[in-house]
Amino acid sequence: QVQLVESGGGSVQAGGSLRLSCVASGYFDNRDCMGWFRQAPGKEREGVAAIKSDGSTNYADSVKGRFTISKDNARNTLYLQMNSLKPEDTAMYYCAAGPVGCSAAAGRLSSVHYWGRGTQVTVSS
Repeated sequence: QVQLVESGGGSVQAGGSLRLSCVASGYFDNRDCMGWFRQAPGKEREGVAAIKSDGSTNYADSVKGRFTISKDNARNTLYLQMNSLKPEDTAMYYCAAGPVGCSAAAGRLSSVHYWGRGTQVTVSS
């Protein structure tokens, strides 16, 4: 079993920044694909950003140029740097881990084996 624990959420004004962190523990392979999803009340869950086994990244069009996903393998930690935040970014953000050699497109992992419990991001006007 792998445990994923997110942190770094909070409430900010539009235009502000936050950095989310996700620490993986348990039987975790640093080559696993990882990513961030988000879900706003009444809306479907959407992929935000993903990093694959080869280190390549991809993003949802709505966050491209504003968000950056990165990983520190030595610390088993995934990050999401969020800049120029907009009210429509308000959502619960979830860390996810998938298998080695996963596929990902438009910020969404094709296969997820483990989920974090989420961290809330609220962006006010």
